[in-house]
Amino acid sequence: MFKKLFGWGSDDDKTAVDFSGVITDMHSHLIPGIDDGSKSLEESIELIKELCELGFKNFITTPHIMSDFYKNTPEIILSGLEKVREAVKEACLPVTINAAAEYYLDDGFVQKLENEKLLCIKDNYLLFEISYVNMPENMMDVIFRMQVQGYKPIMAHPERYPFWFSNFDFYKSLRDQGVLLQLNVNSLSGYYGPEAKRTAEKMIDLELVDMIGTDTHAMKHIKALQKCTKEKYFKKLLEFNLLNKHL
Repeated sequence: MFKKLFGWGSDDDKTAVDFSGVITDMHSHLIPGIDDGSKSLEESIELIKELCELGFKNFITTPHIMSDFYKNTPEIILSGLEKVREAVKEACLPVTINAAAEYYLDDGFVQKLENEKLLCIKDNYLLFEISYVNMPENMMDVIFRMQVQGYKPIMAHPERYPFWFSNFDFYKSLRDQGVLLQLNVNSLSGYYGPEAKRTAEKMIDLELVDMIGTDTHAMKHIKALQKCTKEKYFKKLLEFNLLNKHL
């Protein structure tokens, strides 16, 4: 059925499909001026327009929270969200936008986890990322603490961490322990390099993807997403049919 519907019967097929089957982009950086994402409200609206053209109708934008660099708080993020919402309304864009955060797993995060209410996707889905240099020694302990606090941890872009390239047994063990895995769609275009692309494709083959996000920061990511819509493995992702539907 999917071969007939999407036309991806051969490796050479370059017919584009869009993101309308996904609907919700649950990882992006669209609030201007608070992290390494959008630089202005005008840029935010341009990015949202482009993402809307690609088929998205809902957005859960997720600014960075890092103790030593992007010292955002829920108040800063939600205040920025209201400005974006007003601009979206003025631009008459047929989308909804909410906000959570992408938490960097560091010592400051552990303190926040113990003492603050964190900014989540929906009620309790908690998006986190880690260092690209090495896995934090306390990562599994912190994940357990998240779960004890009632959060459902989502690991952002696991296919991009070089120390796990092709370590699919570890990805499986994470999911067995209740961690959801969120793939960056642009990994499929080769945007983050060939190893991330190969790892992402194998994760799709093994059905190790729970959610997808664009991780859009700037227009360069839009161009890569446009390329993604012609990738065989993007079309294969749509077979899952449950991606992001509960968000």
